Amino acid sequence: MHARLWGLPLLAATAWAAAAAGTWGDDAVESAPAATPAAAVEAPASDASATVEAPTATAEGALPADSTDDKVVTRSSQPQGQPVQPGELPAFVSKGVAWLIAAQHNDGGWGAGSHAAQQIRDPHAVATDPATTSFTLLSLLRSGHTPVSGEYKAQVRRGLEYLITAVEKASANGPLITDVQGTQPQTKLGKFVDTAMTAQYLARALALLPADDPLRERTDKALDVCLAKIQQSQQSNGSWGEGGGWAPVLCSSLACSSLEIASASGKAIDKTVLRRAQDYQKGNYDVASGRADASAAAGVELYAFNGSFRGNATDAAQAEAIVTKAKAEGKLQADAPVSEDSLRTAGVASDSEVTRLSSAAAQNRAQIDRLNDEQLLSGFGNNGGEEFLSYLMTSETLVIAGGDKFAEWQTKMLERLAKIQNNDGSWSGHHCITSPVFCTAAVVQCLTTDRDREFLVTMAQRTAGGGQTQSAASDAVSR
Repeated sequence: MHARLWGLPLLAATAWAAAAAGTWGDDAVESAPAATPAAAVEAPASDASATVEAPTATAEGALPADSTDDKVVTRSSQPQGQPVQPGELPAFVSKGVAWLIAAQHNDGGWGAGSHAAQQIRDPHAVATDPATTSFTLLSLLRSGHTPVSGEYKAQVRRGLEYLITAVEKASANGPLITDVQGTQPQTKLGKFVDTAMTAQYLARALALLPADDPLRERTDKALDVCLAKIQQSQQSNGSWGEGGGWAPVLCSSLACSSLEIASASGKAIDKTVLRRAQDYQKGNYDVASGRADASAAAGVELYAFNGSFRGNATDAAQAEAIVTKAKAEGKLQADAPVSEDSLRTAGVASDSEVTRLSSAAAQNRAQIDRLNDEQLLSGFGNNGGEEFLSYLMTSETLVIAGGDKFAEWQTKMLERLAKIQNNDGSWSGHHCITSPVFCTAAVVQCLTTDRDREFLVTMAQRTAGGGQTQSAASDAVSR
């Protein structure tokens, strides 16, 4: 599991067989309960976007940690660590990391700048914002810099404090965590992007902070606030589209990922909310036509395609794991495909579960087949932050789903992105999200995704089927 992965196949079938042996969210060969739509409730006056019922938050915004509802992922007593694989980065990627460090503001944050002033590329001439700060910290995490280790530990801790303080100062009402308006990420992805991205980083940081770290308790409480806001603001169709934005499907994907990451880190997540979010993303792709619905993606298929690809990854990986395990046990022939018949032979009893898993596997194969489509990959026609974010989503999907396609994709990305790096080490966009900070953070994450394999695979195992029940969570932690 700790092997260097540059240019190498990512996951052997035996690794997924081991995963299927007992750490998938619901028992791999038992059906998951069908998600029931939550009843709409009246939103608070200050939050017109909160239209679905979510778990009641405590005073700190935390979801109930002791819930016995089987639709809630119950947090473990101590989130497991999330090591990033060590190893030397390509020189041009290291140059990008150094540029990001130099772009940090005195307040500890990073900024993408205003949509109204996209021409400003100086990272110190723009205001800081939580979304860009979180995105940058995630790129530093994958590069080996955490709040407790790495050459840039001090800078990372300052960034973490910036995020915690932003959440602590935020209004308890509504889904937002910042009063800053009109940033490039907000305008292009949606106004909830700060909350979603901040939840992602806080969840990763929490599992790395020792119990006696002075930032741990504050990180924990801030994460609970973000998660409550995210879950309470989901729309009935599983999206966060009420947040607006030019391509809100990407913000919805980021919110979905934040719930997966938090669940994998041991936080209590409403299983229905997570399943609905995953299903919304998956539903944007039609296997029969091979096309993605770009109506919430500014008409750019790439954005919806990658949101769907990423949202489907966990179910596709679960299906593959079940079949791989059955082959190892002699229940299936070595060349048996992932199909409805194979899943039934492997022990999946529920017709709905068989359909869900086989459909996920078929969708994953169909989307992988389109990764050589240059027209699709061109996105808007030239590179913006949305394109770089979409490439990152593809990298994560291929890591989660396993197989040897990642090596080919990684080579493509290394060649494609190295050629368009700016002389100072940054990357910048040519439309919409032009911010060099946002774009550089996206590229660095994309090119270091393989270093995060262990966490991404564990996340998929724990959030398959929309998440774990209490007993499944306990079993996963004990293994």
